[in-house]
Amino acid sequence: MVEMTGKAKTSIYIDGALWRRFKRYSSGRGKEMTSLMGEMIEEEMLEDSLDKQLDRIAREESIELDFEPVEPKTGSVSELIRGGRDHGNRRLSGQ
Repeated sequence: MVEMTGKAKTSIYIDGALWRRFKRYSSGRGKEMTSLMGEMIEEEMLEDSLDKQLDRIAREESIELDFEPVEPKTGSVSELIRGGRDHGNRRLSGQ
């Protein structure tokens, strides 16, 4: 197997309106279209690889969650969840 290094030139056919939108998008991000497209391809392949690994793990391991519902001492479950979320947001923002 021969390993290619550097860049490969290719031709693709893509909808013209989509291409123009992509050009504006890459320009707005301050990136060259080539590098942005490369990043997007890498990300797509990584996501696909992770999905396959997670599927494999899920098939290999039978995980069963067993828990008893918890009733809050005061207020409602929604208030408890909202309070926890707000507390986490404050910690993340450094407040």
